Amino acid sequence: MLTGLLAGTAAPARADQKLLAAQSEIAFTSKQMGVPVDGKFRKFDAQLVFDPKQPEAAKIGFTIDLASVSLGTTETETELAKPDWFNTKAFPQASFQSTAVKALGGGRFEVSGKLAIKSIGRDVVVPVTLLQAGANTTASGGFAIKRLDFKIGDGDWKDTSMVADAVQVTFKLVLTGVGPL
Repeated sequence: MLTGLLAGTAAPARADQKLLAAQSEIAFTSKQMGVPVDGKFRKFDAQLVFDPKQPEAAKIGFTIDLASVSLGTTETETELAKPDWFNTKAFPQASFQSTAVKALGGGRFEVSGKLAIKSIGRDVVVPVTLLQAGANTTASGGFAIKRLDFKIGDGDWKDTSMVADAVQVTFKLVLTGVGPL
């Protein structure tokens, strides 16, 4: 579950802010034997409080249900649930918690924080662009991780000649109730 996507500390809580999950996506691209392999996560949710005019007061956090991974084949998805990969029985969720949010201008923000997968935390910087259309705000961006930093593809899968270490994560999150930029 993608929980607490944008949670403010100084700004008052706005109960009307929420994620439109059906219009949102968290995806990734890895390479297997040099060929890009696209996947996504089907289950996430969000609770948010975020004022674009006071980004430094924001707290951004989320969790993703790792068992909801979708790669198009049941065999691959079953493999990813195993201990050498996501180990979803022991570690059902990945999480992110911000440590700082910085406005860059033009609806662009830089979110620094800790990404945790399989209880291993790593610092990441996530560029985010906000676009507003009517009542909706779309937060989009992407960042790279190294799967071996999180012991994803452990054991025999540590060899990066079959599955590359680099993984590109992208997201498009459609939100309601976010104040004007």
